[in-house]
Amino acid sequence: MTHEFNPIRRRVLQRAGALAAAAALPRWAGAESKQIVVSDPGGPYTTAYRAAFYDPFEKATGIKVVSVARESQPVAQFAAMVQTKNFIWDVTTLTLSQDIPYLESKGFLEPIGLKASDFPALMPEAVTPDWLGVDVYSTVLAYRTDKFAQSGPQSWADFWDVKRFPGRRSLRRNPIDTLEQALLADGVSLDKLYPLDVDRAFKSLDRIKPHVNLWWTSGAQAMQAIQSGEVDMMSTWNGRAQAAIDAGAPVKIVWNQGLYSIEGWAIPKGTPHAEYAKQFVRFCANAKDQATLTQTLAYGPTNRDSFASIPPARAAMLPTAPANVRDMRLPSPQWWADNRARVTERFNSWIIG
Repeated sequence: MTHEFNPIRRRVLQRAGALAAAAALPRWAGAESKQIVVSDPGGPYTTAYRAAFYDPFEKATGIKVVSVARESQPVAQFAAMVQTKNFIWDVTTLTLSQDIPYLESKGFLEPIGLKASDFPALMPEAVTPDWLGVDVYSTVLAYRTDKFAQSGPQSWADFWDVKRFPGRRSLRRNPIDTLEQALLADGVSLDKLYPLDVDRAFKSLDRIKPHVNLWWTSGAQAMQAIQSGEVDMMSTWNGRAQAAIDAGAPVKIVWNQGLYSIEGWAIPKGTPHAEYAKQFVRFCANAKDQATLTQTLAYGPTNRDSFASIPPARAAMLPTAPANVRDMRLPSPQWWADNRARVTERFNSWIIG
């Protein structure tokens, strides 16, 4: 990996020092105990994963799952554990487009030997040799129906059209997804996005920048903005928009031109409980268990057979429902792996300029 990933490398070195200190602490009682430590984002994720995966896996195998909350950006911690061999967990959730290419390039993933042909019901993008995707979220356009009673914006070109659709707007303060949205607004089709025309994207962003009232930096901030009516339309994660809807806010999700991301399990290379961890990862491909996950999180299953066990009304809220996913695409993991640092630096300079 090039020098452009120095920010990640710095975090890795910082984490290495912290993990060395943590090595003196007991990881769990009994080094040979039949259990694994699994890290997830915490909160509703832990609740959903416990019901869908942790408890069923324990019941089926007798291997106990101890769950811990991980950092919001786990790559540096993951890399530091492998480099220092101080393992504080055995499995964690990682995002395909943002995390996997970097960790693969460094050889930090435990080989699992997964093949898409072994999981014919799963979305093919959800399987790499060393990672298994289990849920899908999407970055979507959402708008307030009390602002647009008749017809709200249905595309990113509509979002950019401040005359036809006046109102307070919000975009994510991050180039990921935002550059794609800018190009879609400028007429690029979903299937022609990559390689991203970065100069064209920033010219498109120049046009909308004066009309953006909020550049959000967290999912909680985004949800609060649309739920409270601080903004009338925004780019946000579907789960956050759905949470606002569930709380009674007059919000509508537009799946058209959404950009979906796949989350799933990977194992840090060298963890002493790798064999148990591999069993866990494979177990999570189960259709009914993935269906259980959707009861708590408004995220789509990667196993298409799961929809047989999901009520139709709930299925309609999920990114991988056939009627929703057909109008979206997966951002290119490799393009972002190759260009993320360079583009992020340019974006950060642009937004304060």
